[in-house]
Amino acid sequence: MEGGESSAQIIKNAPSVLKADIWTHYGFYQLKGKNELDKSHAVCKRTQPSEELMRCCQLFPPNSEKAKAITQSVAAFIAKDLRPYSVVENAGFRHLLKTLEPRYKLPSRSHFTENVIPALYNGTKAQVMASMIQAKRVAITCDAWTSVTTESYLTVTAHYISEDWQFLSHVLQTRAVYESHTGAHVAELLSRVVEEWQLSDKDVMLVTDNASNMIVAAELGKFPHVKCFAHTLNLASQRALKVATLSMLLGRVRRIATFFHRSTTANHYLKEKQKCLGLKNYKLITDVATRWNSAYDMVERFLEQQPAICATLLSPEVRKGQSDLCTLNETDVSNAEDAVSALKPLKDATTLMSEESNPTVSLIAPINAQLLQNMTGTIGDSPMIHAIKNAITTDLLKRYNGEAEKKILHTASALDPRFKGLPFLTVEERLEIYRGVTEEAASLENERTLRRTEVIDGPSAPKRKASSSSLLVSLLGRSFTDTEGTSVSAERIFSTAGDVVTAKRSTLKPEHVDQLVFLQKNLHIPKC
Repeated sequence: MEGGESSAQIIKNAPSVLKADIWTHYGFYQLKGKNELDKSHAVCKRTQPSEELMRCCQLFPPNSEKAKAITQSVAAFIAKDLRPYSVVENAGFRHLLKTLEPRYKLPSRSHFTENVIPALYNGTKAQVMASMIQAKRVAITCDAWTSVTTESYLTVTAHYISEDWQFLSHVLQTRAVYESHTGAHVAELLSRVVEEWQLSDKDVMLVTDNASNMIVAAELGKFPHVKCFAHTLNLASQRALKVATLSMLLGRVRRIATFFHRSTTANHYLKEKQKCLGLKNYKLITDVATRWNSAYDMVERFLEQQPAICATLLSPEVRKGQSDLCTLNETDVSNAEDAVSALKPLKDATTLMSEESNPTVSLIAPINAQLLQNMTGTIGDSPMIHAIKNAITTDLLKRYNGEAEKKILHTASALDPRFKGLPFLTVEERLEIYRGVTEEAASLENERTLRRTEVIDGPSAPKRKASSSSLLVSLLGRSFTDTEGTSVSAERIFSTAGDVVTAKRSTLKPEHVDQLVFLQKNLHIPKC
């Protein structure tokens, strides 16, 4: 009997003599033209697909809610995990989706590029704009970077305090810059940012590094400007690292650290010595020229692992064929300890200001004043410590000298409960700042009173209450202390953008780079 003929027949129940439970699921076909069962083989009753089973095997329509939800999830996966668009063409990924939901048909790569991701970007952008509308003041930070394809981009981030006093940050845009990075061009770009994101009434404040073009851009754009404190600390620290004695010491430590990174034999024996001496199994650190604190970390790690390092370098197995190996003498070790001690305050300040959720502008003046105090020379300072402190002090004293910038910093500190006493200012400077805060509070009260008089009285209208001075100060504080004290958040985008614009995705258009970086930082997905 042909399979096509059998499939059209009705499956008859098994004879009653077959009593096992399994026979409730199996039966037999009837022999053609006879009143007998074909017992040559049993037939599963589920081999004939039911209507329900047929429905389960049908693909979702592209516009169905289920299909749209899965497509949105795939788009979120691409954006949040920085996956290339081509992932939707990968055999493994397609197999995964087919296994999880056979009825879902994965759209094409171009559909995600031209439709899904842009729609997700527009929806998220609307949410960000709706959130920023509530802010009284918005601080923006910006910095430029170059991709692996030698294309120049400028990233802008925004920072503000919400109605419920949450410090919020958003990446606004990452735009390709084809002109030279002059102050005029940067000012024009920032003005377009303010207009596009509807920030004209938000008292926008600009936070950038100390580059001259950024200073000019702030002047041309008429933005209140605060220089990035983390960048200021880096400049002061880099100047200290150029002190001759310290520079030579860093060269010696760097040479040893590099040797252990290069030699597998030395690295193996270092681990053995660490184990014997009860030291933690840490690798040595090599400094990076653009991050001063990496030099601090390199020396600190060297001092921590010095017993294991010396024991390893004295091993015959390590010294074999290495005639130029050397370690630090007692004077070098003493200088290294002095350097770590002298630079510790700047290391702590750099770590604090690099935290994304904490570094508001109110921290700058108090920390700067404390650092200057810490860098005051003492009688017991060694020549190298004296030179380090002098280099740092000289550089810090050049920063934050503009009257407008000092007023912003001191007012923000006065409105921060941690620093409201302003102990780092003279009595005259303190009184001047308090006077300015009082005037700002009075102006805010007048504004609130004017708004109340415009409200039409009615049975449901709120009763008028006397203004609380603490409420005024808190509202004023939110407008001043919401300013980011560093542009670290903008610089941190470089690593994210670097993951987007890889060699594998070097053909990404600038608008796609903008969308993916924006979504990676701003798209909210529930935790699983």
